[in-house]
Amino acid sequence: MKRILLVLCAAGIVLHASAEVKYVFYFIGDGVGVNQIVAAEMYRSAIHGVPFGREQTLMTTFPYSGMAATHSKSSEVTDSSAAGTCLATGTKTTNGVLGLDVFGDTLRTIAEELKAQGWGIGITTSVAIDHATPASFYGHSKKRNHYYLIGQQLITSQFDFFGGAGFHHPEGKNDDEPVNLYRMAEEYGYTIAHGYEEAQALLQQDEPVSTMSPDMFVDKIIMVQSTDDQGAKHGECLPYAIDRKEEDLKLAQIVETGIAFLDNRHDRFFMMVEGGMIDYAGHGDDAATAIGELWDMDEALQVAYAFYQAHPDETLIVVTSDHETGGMGLANSNYSLQLHLLQYQQCSAWVLSDLFAQLFEDGRKPTWEEVKELYRTKLGFWENVEISKDDETMLRDIYKTVIANKSKDTETLYKNINQLCDAGVGLLNKKAKIGWTSHGHTASPAPIFSVGVGAERFTGWHDNTEIVPLLRQVIAGQ
Repeated sequence: MKRILLVLCAAGIVLHASAEVKYVFYFIGDGVGVNQIVAAEMYRSAIHGVPFGREQTLMTTFPYSGMAATHSKSSEVTDSSAAGTCLATGTKTTNGVLGLDVFGDTLRTIAEELKAQGWGIGITTSVAIDHATPASFYGHSKKRNHYYLIGQQLITSQFDFFGGAGFHHPEGKNDDEPVNLYRMAEEYGYTIAHGYEEAQALLQQDEPVSTMSPDMFVDKIIMVQSTDDQGAKHGECLPYAIDRKEEDLKLAQIVETGIAFLDNRHDRFFMMVEGGMIDYAGHGDDAATAIGELWDMDEALQVAYAFYQAHPDETLIVVTSDHETGGMGLANSNYSLQLHLLQYQQCSAWVLSDLFAQLFEDGRKPTWEEVKELYRTKLGFWENVEISKDDETMLRDIYKTVIANKSKDTETLYKNINQLCDAGVGLLNKKAKIGWTSHGHTASPAPIFSVGVGAERFTGWHDNTEIVPLLRQVIAGQ
């Protein structure tokens, strides 16, 4: 046995079999397949002028990796609620269903199990806190879009920390749903923190639990975006990294706040972190934005990794995905990529679509020169990205179709995209030699990366039903 241990140590493999895990970070990159990761690393390597893939994401430096099948009970191609339910419970279910099995019976999530055992629980995301993936860890509904019901379940879960964009429909949609969810949350003991500065102020006034007087104690936190002059910002999602302003909340800040809050209150905690906007960009076949979101999640992962480095014998980090979105392909001709061209995209397709729509406000019809100016300033066309006569003819033909009111927006899951924007972003992707097969999910497997106590168990090929049982085994010390 000693000889085996010496060989493993010499190979750089660290065993944690006798260690006790106290801190679990469960990262889910919504919509992330292997190609999204490769594209992110190759893109950053290209713009920094270093060899392919030298600019690694943190996750691909982890010592253990594997893959997981993602199909749901009802389809080869899963949706986020079925995949999220499986990643939270270890049980497959039907697309569109949240936290219930195929018979409609309630499934207990790993977060609910650990909460009952006294662990601190944090659920964080870059999208709405009642969206499919975060809701998979506390919600139970026949339909994933029953947001008001799911929001109530979030509150009654009594989990310690939630962080994300906010609630989808805090007021409800029906006459029999009169209670504002933020007000209900406060009645259940939550403090609402609007933005990073407000959350930090709560932490700064915080004292160790043992010395805290009741009037100083912040029991539970829901951290959401700051409000603007018109009230709360839309609860759908945080701004994309490519569109972010300095004052905007970002996922790394949520994770940082959540760790500080949970660590001050609990000897053990579990945190789920979702990079949800990668999926949103994938639905729009928007490579530059998706790559930015993957690096944004990686920044949040670095925050958790710093905590791991301070507690290496007590922490487990697992990074995976619920499914791949868009069917991203790398290289569409000539055995080459031109990913550096993506750096000239200055905003997401969502923002660019709105900018094109503004040109048509009040019934006006913009000139071709006005349209070209948006292509030039927002996508780098003609100045930094070579546009051939055929390319320009294609763009101008679409312009003529839109002017003649013979064109409809491209429908994607979260936002319809103006045809002028869709054509421009699509052309830039083509120039970068990125292809897409879908505006939806695919059946591609999900990558798994792990480090820390029990991380070696997540290597190899898995079904996604196996991830939670493996987490349970590590936590139980089995």
